[in-house]
Amino acid sequence: MDAPRAEPSPPPAAYPADLERAVALPDGASLRLRPIRPDDAPRLVELYGRLSQHTAYQRFFTVMKRLPPDWARLLAAVDYHRRLALVVEDPRDGALIAVARYEPTERADTAEVAFVVVDARQGRGIGRRLLDELLSAAEARGIRRFRAYVLADNARMLRLLRGHTRVDESRLDSGVVELTFRRRGADALARDPSPREERA
Repeated sequence: MDAPRAEPSPPPAAYPADLERAVALPDGASLRLRPIRPDDAPRLVELYGRLSQHTAYQRFFTVMKRLPPDWARLLAAVDYHRRLALVVEDPRDGALIAVARYEPTERADTAEVAFVVVDARQGRGIGRRLLDELLSAAEARGIRRFRAYVLADNARMLRLLRGHTRVDESRLDSGVVELTFRRRGADALARDPSPREERA
């Protein structure tokens, strides 16, 4: 994975406090979901340090000893419109346990989506909740189409995206699946229930 792009962007919008919410997991645990802030950069470094090599590779397509602080600063600095990230934190100590984000693409109505959950908290419904909240926030900002690049052996992520979004296109190239999708809705499913599959 290349370093995060430091593209020119409009001045940051006001911090969207309306996206803050308590998250109750099926197992009864209570977490806090909120938009990322610039002062989260050190917490992103700490989050990366708690990922297994396998999870880090699946998220970044490479393994680094630590997330470079300049990358963390870029990832934490969003404008809350064209670039947005949501984090899930443990309210007991403020540690980040998951982050989801979208970034602009060459199309104004399409954003690239990526997210990661620390290994110890996977399989508890956090990823699905993050995906729902991120796509909802994106739609409120005029973004209707999404793209994600997922390693072909990342079965859990592929299952999540295919099971909880409307996939318009799925392409496999050199071990990486490129998915183009929309937020799932009854009207969208009625129009076109079957995704197109292209295999390289």
